[in-house]
Amino acid sequence: MNPYWSRIVGDLAPYTPGEQPKLDRLIKLNTNENPYPPAPGVVAAIQEELGAAGDSLRRYPDPEGGALKAAIAHHYRQFGIAREQVFLGNGSDEVLAHVFCALLKHGRPLLFPDITYSFYPAYCKLYGIAFERVPLADDFSLRIDDYLERDSAQIGGIIFPNPNAPTGRALALDAIRALLRAHPRHMVVIDEAYVDFGAESALVLVREHANLLVTQTFSKSRSLAGLRVGFAIGQPELITGLERVKNSFNSYPLDHLAQVGAIAALSDNAYFERTRAAVMQSREELARQLAALGFGVIPSAANFILVRHPEFDAAVLAQHLRELHIIVRHFRQPRINDYLRISIGTPEECAALAAALQYFVSQSNKKEPAP
Repeated sequence: MNPYWSRIVGDLAPYTPGEQPKLDRLIKLNTNENPYPPAPGVVAAIQEELGAAGDSLRRYPDPEGGALKAAIAHHYRQFGIAREQVFLGNGSDEVLAHVFCALLKHGRPLLFPDITYSFYPAYCKLYGIAFERVPLADDFSLRIDDYLERDSAQIGGIIFPNPNAPTGRALALDAIRALLRAHPRHMVVIDEAYVDFGAESALVLVREHANLLVTQTFSKSRSLAGLRVGFAIGQPELITGLERVKNSFNSYPLDHLAQVGAIAALSDNAYFERTRAAVMQSREELARQLAALGFGVIPSAANFILVRHPEFDAAVLAQHLRELHIIVRHFRQPRINDYLRISIGTPEECAALAAALQYFVSQSNKKEPAP
């Protein structure tokens, strides 16, 4: 270990993001990016804001992100969300970093699923938070009773994505409501990065529960992964705690153009509904095609599917696809080492993936010796 490192550096296990390969004619289905561009108004708004001389870039952005907070609150007005209930960050990852520091460090173990977003244990180690992985069921569903039956005095909080990642399985709203009622004195954080692709949002519960925080992102369903815009919604006291931590790190979390682009994205709901519906339709069609090839497909409410073939090693399948410049995600970790997570692309990209796997399966079957 380098002698100039702080002691914590050597103990960390950093999160490993999805690969960003530099290949020609690439079909990139490994990082859950939206296959469709952002709403047309996003680029137009950014270009207009820049102007001929880009004068707005010489000034610091609004540290509060007031206009964007107001736009988010307006968008979710059916849930009674006010501007002071919105917190902003550079993608939901930065939002979650502040959440772990401000709301989840209580000296008792934080609970989250054993198969889930791998940033959670990374943040726990960074902030010195004890944690416990709660096993998912054999079908990768989250068993709510495993959390309801825990002694509240022995836990420090609960966090999980809904839909979960990388499984794609979603938890019903009634189960989340039961969880909030069972542990009213502990934080429950619902990470809704993929909620727009088929799950129920817990935002409807924010008004009723002071211990609920919901995080979302513009990276997936709004096609703005390159702008890095995330947010959290909770009761004002929670947001105040997050702002205190954020302003101790960096009072300017979102750049000016990211705020402008995000506001524009919220203004075109018709485009949002059309593209997310297209992703969900492609997901169901791809799941059907892969099931016909013998793949087991985990039911998904996200913009990806988790699949395995009982006869073929996942790493071999991933390598075969890579040779065709099709990139998917293979997690080398317990319980899902035999699975591939496949992001949903355009219909053409999904068709190319299905054709590549069909060819692999058919050729492999031809090589099998006769009985």
